[in-house]
Amino acid sequence: MSVDTLTIPTQRVAKSRISELDYNNIEFGKIFSDHMLVADFRDGAWQTPEIVPYGNMPLSPATSALHYGQSIFEGMKAYRSAEGEILLFRPYDNFKRLNISAQRMCMPEIPEEIFMQGLEQLIRLDAAWVPPTAGCALYLRPFMFATDDFIGVRPSSNYRFAVFTCPVGAYYGQPLNVAIEPNYVRSAEGGAGFAKAAGNYGAALLPARKMQERGYHQLIWTDACEHKYIEESGTMNVMFVIDNVLVTPAAGTTILDGITRKSVLQLARDMGIKVEERKVAVEEVITAQKAGKLQEAFGTGTAATIAQIASIHYQDTDYELPPIESRRVSNNVAAALDRIKTGQDTDPYNWVHKISL
Repeated sequence: MSVDTLTIPTQRVAKSRISELDYNNIEFGKIFSDHMLVADFRDGAWQTPEIVPYGNMPLSPATSALHYGQSIFEGMKAYRSAEGEILLFRPYDNFKRLNISAQRMCMPEIPEEIFMQGLEQLIRLDAAWVPPTAGCALYLRPFMFATDDFIGVRPSSNYRFAVFTCPVGAYYGQPLNVAIEPNYVRSAEGGAGFAKAAGNYGAALLPARKMQERGYHQLIWTDACEHKYIEESGTMNVMFVIDNVLVTPAAGTTILDGITRKSVLQLARDMGIKVEERKVAVEEVITAQKAGKLQEAFGTGTAATIAQIASIHYQDTDYELPPIESRRVSNNVAAALDRIKTGQDTDPYNWVHKISL
């Protein structure tokens, strides 16, 4: 099969739910588009994918993903340009990363033609769900999970790959107050921290809630050995501008290689901003703040794109950062990234994939 020749059988909804959507008041992850893509892996091969109405999936109580955690996902966005085109941002990077996660979780890789043609055909079918509103997008959630109805610790023989979509607005409505996590661990060397595995997020919920109960929006994860080095912020990569240098932890086995992260770093370098990908010590950040050299801190990710950090809590002290409007690096990079994603500027990186309607 090739992307040009694969035609996916489609079962359309009897009546669209598009009337439920208020383009000017879109909550993140609450309303889902009309259709979804599904493809099953069985007998050692991927079966013909289908597009069907969005709805529940019947599962056995013994479905192995529910017991042993073979479940992975991706997050992507499609944007509508001023000319009405639908632009998908860096889909091949998501495709590659999904298969990296699949390898780590002992799952079959998804073929490119199913992933890409599935996305294109699904988006064309539900094109009306791509918001024309500034700051909004169509969020795409590709995911895969084990489907054996068997209780025994082993890799499943059967899997389901699916994609559903939902129109979304801003993920965070305000700058974040974060706290450095001194006890809990998100990931350790040799683990699955670099994969978008469901279990990584489930294990993070308790420490995140504890921080929220203390009045903080999110936490900053530190390394598993010493809690000395910064790794991620909540579900995002994290970056700092220290004395005019953009500094971020290097991607590795404990840190997700974020697609927004890579985009931000590329744009920053091309703007002439010095970038360093390396270990970032907690003490370095706090010392820089005390010296007036910590100019910016922000998270990067598909859902939030760039989420500004207003303050960092560490050892019983809240360290305030400079005002958001003064932040030259993150504001300029965010604006440039938004212009590329929405087709307002040319795309010298070939990041944008146009969906023909």
